[in-house]
Amino acid sequence: MRIIVITPESPRNDEAELSVAMLKMGVDRIHLRHPGCGVAQLRNIIANIPLKFRSRVTLHDHFELVREFPDIGLNLNSRNLDIPAGAEGIVSRSCHTVDETFLPADYCLLSPVFPSISKSGYCHDFSEPELMSLPPGKVVALGGVTSERIPLLKRYPFAGVAVLGSVWTENTNKATVLSNIAAIIEQK
Repeated sequence: MRIIVITPESPRNDEAELSVAMLKMGVDRIHLRHPGCGVAQLRNIIANIPLKFRSRVTLHDHFELVREFPDIGLNLNSRNLDIPAGAEGIVSRSCHTVDETFLPADYCLLSPVFPSISKSGYCHDFSEPELMSLPPGKVVALGGVTSERIPLLKRYPFAGVAVLGSVWTENTNKATVLSNIAAIIEQK
């Protein structure tokens, strides 16, 4: 089962360092999801991630950075619907319905599969038949994913899990973030 970590809305000072530590621990991909972040700040985060790890990083915004970092992944979403010229990395897609998971992408994030931890009141009620009909090997569960819930997801054809709220909370220190990731990896 693939493990993807999605960064919190606001960038952290130690984000590049934490991203590399998580990738070294066994996280498959890091999604830089900073909708309000400026291009210079995002460029700085990427530049501080060693080259050997950059192909395992995905952007949700500022797709123009693929000119500088062509192997970085891109996540298509409501703000960014098209892949820019020159992009060579993996393409993922944010999906909120099962039908969307069949659209073109290397993989997709289906959310929220459980009530969201990071967005209060954000939930969806996917039916058992809907989840069983997911395209095998393509869909990553997002939304309310915790180490305790991963065994529930293994009943369905999910290719992996994406975590955000169960890893990052406001003012989470580095040791806690890495401990939270270790618990997720253990359930893989």
